[in-house]
Amino acid sequence: MKRRVVVTGLGALTPVGNSVGESWEGVISGKSGIGPITKFDSTTHKSRIAGEIKNFDPLAFVDKQEVRRLDDFILYAIAASEMAMQDADLKISPEISERVGVIVGSAIGGLSTLEREIRHLWENNLRKVSPFAVPSILANLASGHVSIRFGAKGPINCAVTACAAGTSAIGDAYKTIAYGDADAMITGGVEAAITPLAVAGFCAMRALSTRNDEPLKASRPFDQGRDGFVIAEGCGILILEELSFAQKRGARIYAELIGYGTSSDAFHMAAPPPGGEGAARSMQAAIKDAGLNTTDIDYINAHGTSTPLNDLYETQAIKTVFKDHAKKLMVSSTKSMTGHMLGGTGGAEAIFTIKAIENGIIPPTVNLENPDAECDLDYVPNTARKAQINTGMSNSFGFGGVNAVLIFKKYLA
Repeated sequence: MKRRVVVTGLGALTPVGNSVGESWEGVISGKSGIGPITKFDSTTHKSRIAGEIKNFDPLAFVDKQEVRRLDDFILYAIAASEMAMQDADLKISPEISERVGVIVGSAIGGLSTLEREIRHLWENNLRKVSPFAVPSILANLASGHVSIRFGAKGPINCAVTACAAGTSAIGDAYKTIAYGDADAMITGGVEAAITPLAVAGFCAMRALSTRNDEPLKASRPFDQGRDGFVIAEGCGILILEELSFAQKRGARIYAELIGYGTSSDAFHMAAPPPGGEGAARSMQAAIKDAGLNTTDIDYINAHGTSTPLNDLYETQAIKTVFKDHAKKLMVSSTKSMTGHMLGGTGGAEAIFTIKAIENGIIPPTVNLENPDAECDLDYVPNTARKAQINTGMSNSFGFGGVNAVLIFKKYLA
């Protein structure tokens, strides 16, 4: 029998804010965090815009030595985890340390470190290669450093499932608790891959928006004028706990995590299959895992990347799963404001889904000016909407055909 799993802490760094509160206020106000790339000289790149984290001070979380040694994706994970642990007021004592684990997903890991160290090789300057290079590149080192920082000695893992990594991590952490292998998990997703190679590579695939002169309007999910996603960075971390474990220590509970579904398209390395049949199966699996009917879902935080195929096929997948109820659903893409945080997006969007349930406010899909005729659901265009919701779904789909879906509901004792 599955144990109940609840959310007790939240931490976030996103292009619209350096905390959960700032990020949530940003998305419900329709604020865009997208602007010209400042992390490197992007003059020769076709896409020169991104959703960057702004004014982040790592020294608020680690010392100067660690700032020099650690890639940004690790620093972001440490910072967001610190926020989430403080929010949950969870102290990991030796008595519970083996029952608390960590799963933080990342699609790419320390790409900026990798590119810097390769430049040393090209310059034939091996003495400049850092002894901390490999530990800063490996994707699982975000989980490793978070585990070390808080003394979490339970199950540890890292989901590396492309743009679904954060959602996969949360889903795996949920199952770890639900089936008794841990009582609490620090989990989510992180990415810091606004680098010359990542941007050039996605440009070569024609995946990125080139609306460089209008960065605030570049990410436009479900709009007829969408021309690709906007790369972004960020981190979202959740503290999950088994219900009685949380109750025993008097934890504040944001929501209950009740369903997780995952599937493979088995179709193409990057493109979704027509109709989004894999995405549909993952949504159906999550609904089944939650023990719900399709009519029980009130809101979907869509993957909604602002690419021509994803937005169309995700819409079709929602219609396949929800049938007549699809027209009654509220669906929005917060990527219209944050850009696409790759492996970090699932963690941040899970938080936005939870906050929507908690506050009764649905974040909008901004820049939806000329809706695609084939994208005809209620995408909560341009302005946040007050609405009482009990159950929300968060979708993430990634390269390699991976689909991952979470379902949260309002907590009832």
